[in-house]
Amino acid sequence: MKNKNRTPNLETSSKLLRLLDRSPYLSQREIAKNIKVSLGTVNYCLKSLVESGALKVERFKESPSKTKYLYLLTPKGIKEKTLITKRFLKLKRKEYERLNDEIEDLEAALSEDDQSWSKKY
Repeated sequence: MKNKNRTPNLETSSKLLRLLDRSPYLSQREIAKNIKVSLGTVNYCLKSLVESGALKVERFKESPSKTKYLYLLTPKGIKEKTLITKRFLKLKRKEYERLNDEIEDLEAALSEDDQSWSKKY
C-alpha cells in the first residue's frame, strides 16, 4: 500500500520547480528527461504541486493536438521554489563539505603511505 502522505524529495522538487519556472511548456516526458527521473515521479510531483496550490496547469492553446499543457508557478509556487532551493543548496553545501573532508583524509592517507613506502625501500 502506497503512503498517501509522501512528499516529493527535496532534490526532485527543486529541479522541477526551477525547470518549470524557465520552461513551463515542456511535456512531462521532457521534464522527466531533463531532471533525470521517471515519468511517474514527474506526474506524482506535478500532482502534489497542483494540490498544494504551488502550480497551475493550463492547456497550451497553440497545440494542434490539444494535449500540451503549460505548468505555471503561482505566487505560492514561486515562494516555495525559493524556500526549496535554499534548503537544497544548504544540503548540497553540507554534502560538499563532507566530500571535501573525505578527500583531504584520503590525500593524507596516500601521503602517509607514500612516505612509509619510500622509507622501506
